[in-house]
Amino acid sequence: MSDHSREGGLGAPTRHPLNQNGPTFWDENDLNKELERVYDICHGCRRCVSLCNAFPTLFDLVDESETMEVDGVDVADYSKVVDQCYLCDLCYLTKCPYVPPHEWNVDFPHLMLRAKAVKFKKGESKFRDNLITSTDMIGKVASQPIINSLVNTANSNGTLRGLLDKTLGIHKQAKLPHYTKQPARKKLTAHIYDPSVANRESGDEVVNEGERVTLFTTCYCNYNEPSIADSVVKILEHNNVTVSLAAREHCCGMPKLELGDLKTVTQLKQKNIAALYEMVQAGNVIVAAVPSCVLMFKQELPLMFPEDEKVKAVAAAFYDPFEYLHKLHKQGKFNTKFRNSLGKVSYHVACHQRVQNIGPKTKQILELIEETDVKNIERCSGHDGTYGVKSETFEFANKIARPIVKQIKDQAPDYYGSDCPIAGKHIENNLNTEQKAIHPLDLLCLAYGI
Repeated sequence: MSDHSREGGLGAPTRHPLNQNGPTFWDENDLNKELERVYDICHGCRRCVSLCNAFPTLFDLVDESETMEVDGVDVADYSKVVDQCYLCDLCYLTKCPYVPPHEWNVDFPHLMLRAKAVKFKKGESKFRDNLITSTDMIGKVASQPIINSLVNTANSNGTLRGLLDKTLGIHKQAKLPHYTKQPARKKLTAHIYDPSVANRESGDEVVNEGERVTLFTTCYCNYNEPSIADSVVKILEHNNVTVSLAAREHCCGMPKLELGDLKTVTQLKQKNIAALYEMVQAGNVIVAAVPSCVLMFKQELPLMFPEDEKVKAVAAAFYDPFEYLHKLHKQGKFNTKFRNSLGKVSYHVACHQRVQNIGPKTKQILELIEETDVKNIERCSGHDGTYGVKSETFEFANKIARPIVKQIKDQAPDYYGSDCPIAGKHIENNLNTEQKAIHPLDLLCLAYGI
């Protein structure tokens, strides 16, 4: 039976290019027609109501309208739904029966992205949102010696946080990340790729032997938790993998993508792809310890620039850390000589890792450790990097995290954490116990005793 005659599609989901340079992408009237079409399909289905606040917002608008249908919703209110979507992609991946190749062609996250892009181009984004999505810029400033102390002190000062809430809309109770004085790329300077040295060594017979990885440090691991980047290096070197950092690195662009700032995404793509393609040409694969950054290079940039061969090459070389370690394991190259067991581990599977469709690689690697039992928790944490700190969405972010918190409390694990370090911190803040979240990479270091 063809998908066209089914109530829902059974074909494997496929993603179409974003087509941001197409003739209708920026046409607001065309956008509103597509929003109405998709909203009507969602209203008739409602399977995604438990995922995030975008769908309850839509359904409330419909149910409270005069017609109790989408045609009764004011077009001006369409953006209320868009503002609640933070592009986790779970509706597309896990719930929607009408994604391509189904004839209804519903890609809710990318429709929300289109709406965000149109809104941004019209100049309707907030100064706050432009600021807090400039993660690389903030990190560079906040890591400066004197400024670093001021920023970290201000982030924990109740009076200043109250002022920040009123002026910028950063919720006073949202726990903001700590900034380090010594970013990961500064600590790992010796690992930064030097093309001139590489060219001089190109004739060396051993250069092409063994596994070689380039670590994309990410803004968060670079400026907030450099220990995670350090763990990546220690684990890979413990597995006889040569690790380098690209000569240059900029934000992957995911925060700006979620804002709809496609111009800045394009600029960041041009800077990053040039440096990373050089590493791919040198024979390296690439890993990053933040799932959103991996997803940006593996999926979002190829969908934005489907004809760019360098983007394709970088995407094909990009790995989630545990995906790469699992590849080593399949090749018989993964070191399984562990010193310590981990006991019971509650492991939150990050949305942007699930979207990569790589399978439960983190769980599979951690369970190679003797006397270690990993329980997967497949729910969105609700933080998204910025959604969880905004005054207007802070409570929604905490509500979305509650099912995860309940599962961790019920499981009473020895350790808990997420491949997304921001999600791990958000869960920790909502769990509100003495037990701290620990990144799975740090758990692997613990098991190795390194």
